[in-house]
Amino acid sequence: MKTILLAACLLLLAAEAQAVSRYDPTRMSCDRVQATIARQGAVILRYQSTRVPGLPLYNRYVRDERFCNAGEVRARAYVPSADTRSCAVYVCKRPDFDHFRRRFFPHRH
Repeated sequence: MKTILLAACLLLLAAEAQAVSRYDPTRMSCDRVQATIARQGAVILRYQSTRVPGLPLYNRYVRDERFCNAGEVRARAYVPSADTRSCAVYVCKRPDFDHFRRRFFPHRH
């Protein structure tokens, strides 16, 4: 029974991952990239690195924190689009508490 339950959970996760649409932002205007994310809530954007030729880059971009996992926050990111090199979008990431601690509680020798 545990095996069946585990298999069902894995299939559900795989189906959820497949449900996220994938796009190439360099074939869309920045406004269209942002509108697509706003409409779908979360998408995967895949494009080629400008620094390392042939290296594909991708990430999951979201409309708001409701599309992030527990403990993650929405953070601004930038992707290339057909009409600009830096189209503002959002990703989910874990908060950097070490940065906060270093800023407000500097280490003293």
